[in-house]
Amino acid sequence: MSLLTPVLNARARRRNERLRASLTGRVVAITGGARGIGFEVASELLAAGARVAIGDIDVDAVEKSAADLGVEGLPLDVTDGASFESFLDAVEERVGPVDVLVNNAGIMPVGPFLDYRESLIRSTIEIDLLGVILGSRAAARRMTDRGHGRIVNIASVAGRLPTPGLTVYNAAKAGVIEFSEALDSELEDRGVRVCTVLPTFTNTGLIDGLATNAMVTSVDTDVVAREVIASIADSRSTGRLRVAAPRTMGWVNVYPILPRPVKRAILRGTGSGRIFLNPDAKSRAAYSSRIGQS
Repeated sequence: MSLLTPVLNARARRRNERLRASLTGRVVAITGGARGIGFEVASELLAAGARVAIGDIDVDAVEKSAADLGVEGLPLDVTDGASFESFLDAVEERVGPVDVLVNNAGIMPVGPFLDYRESLIRSTIEIDLLGVILGSRAAARRMTDRGHGRIVNIASVAGRLPTPGLTVYNAAKAGVIEFSEALDSELEDRGVRVCTVLPTFTNTGLIDGLATNAMVTSVDTDVVAREVIASIADSRSTGRLRVAAPRTMGWVNVYPILPRPVKRAILRGTGSGRIFLNPDAKSRAAYSSRIGQS
């Protein structure tokens, strides 16, 4: 055992104690909570003492996941403002006034842009960007009335790394990042903070059939969940505006200002310019069917 192990363990215990103290009793609503990152965030928040409700458009999946977790699971279509209002009404009735909204629901189509059907383009923008906007509005109206609240929007490193084969997803996630920063500036004086978590490609259905490399790494859902929870628990007046998950991917925030020739060289050198254009169709079939790409 390393001489540093007791010190590191003590730090971890103190961190967990701080998290529990700041999260115990807080009501957190999570969209896209039936699986993947949303399910992991719900599970870890519960362990930290929060009161959790999950929403998802897949009614059977959200009911099963809610039963597994022992939380409220509710139907939610994030692209429909009325559905979002009904979801939050139900959470407040069954669990309590929402302290935190985690806008997590999203889909990730891949492949050549010229092959995208209009319906797929629309559904991606509506779920990944419009859903975040509608959810933030619905939650913020309630939070500003009470003078406090936090909204955590799940974007992606793809919002900073424009890549062939990810065009529409790139657009939606870039929109989430800039929307969140603007909204945080607008609502800060009314007691509501908005932050964004930018996961790298995470080991969920979103990356089925895709290769990874040194630039496009992948992590497990718990890595992302830790950053989401830290963002919720952050009690500093400035708060977190944006954080990559894992934090080592924070360099993506510099990528947009690089000269175009440098970006192209990076795409060629790492092979990232081909990953999303040529997925393994067989391995990705189930996910593609679920999001309406096949």
